[in-house]
Amino acid sequence: MPFARAGLAVDRVGVLPLDAIGPCDKNGAMAGRFAPSPTGDLHIGNLRTALVAALLAETSGREFIIRMEDLDLVTASPEFEDRQIEDLSSIGVRTTQEIVRQSERFELYREAIAQLTASGDAYPCYCSRREIRAEIEAAALAPHGNLPDGAYPGICRDLTASERAEREAEGRKPALRLRTSGETYVVNDLVAGRFEGGIDDVVLARADGVPAYNLAVVVDDAAQGVDQVVRGDDLLSSTPRQMHLQRLLGLPTPEYAHVPLVLGEMGSRLAKRDGAITLRELVERGETVSSIRDAIAESIGCQPAGNHPDPFELWAAQWSLDRLAREPVQLSNFALSIETEDDAAS
Repeated sequence: MPFARAGLAVDRVGVLPLDAIGPCDKNGAMAGRFAPSPTGDLHIGNLRTALVAALLAETSGREFIIRMEDLDLVTASPEFEDRQIEDLSSIGVRTTQEIVRQSERFELYREAIAQLTASGDAYPCYCSRREIRAEIEAAALAPHGNLPDGAYPGICRDLTASERAEREAEGRKPALRLRTSGETYVVNDLVAGRFEGGIDDVVLARADGVPAYNLAVVVDDAAQGVDQVVRGDDLLSSTPRQMHLQRLLGLPTPEYAHVPLVLGEMGSRLAKRDGAITLRELVERGETVSSIRDAIAESIGCQPAGNHPDPFELWAAQWSLDRLAREPVQLSNFALSIETEDDAAS
């Protein structure tokens, strides 16, 4: 189907093979997923989103997949992967599929990068973070349209061959960026509704060769047959970027459901200053796993399971996405022993 890009109709057929890497790869299947980064324990908000993802997959007849987004081997660890899987299981979120790790799939990402490079949709970027930040600050008063916050200002987009050679002679190793032309995409989100957003020249691979999140998640979702993506609404603005990559690579676009976040006392995303916010911290404070599980379930519109032998089965029989609140949830609304740093110091 032709796609309107910068006023032109463009036909593009992707050639990325999706039959490689891993027993979970099943192109054409229907699946939902939860894909955490194993860099620490999951907090209440993460577990809440995971429960929504698992329930929506179950109630719509889909497989449910857990994928570890461990691209950065410096910060990710097998220990946290094990802890996250255990905590997810504690609230009823499980998978019958083998868990896939992004760290084991670099070959597949490099195939996608090679395709984008060959088509002219990628270019090398030699900018440091400091240079990018200075350029963004200098253009702070300029109109930005509907681009995401911190959009790359295009410093290296049109460098000549001699300018690139000059930077490489200085010892600069380039990252790889997506070449865009002001495209805009509309996301018809199952929770957030209609969202329209522009895209920028997002990083595809870092200077050290590590593939970037937006590229990896697009390739993985297609390779694993994921046609339903549930995640926190802080990632909604990244969705147009991913839709653009899906189009360029000839990959299907899943349906999206961006779940409102759990917010701390100051109205911001959860952080350590908000106190005991992980399952393990709450258990140490005297809460039971069942009370934590029920508090999370109640926050998405389920009835407490109490001593039911299979809480997830109970919830799946009564839950629908209509029960999920469309606004953020305050941490203080959870009937749990959550103590802030200020409380602890007093």
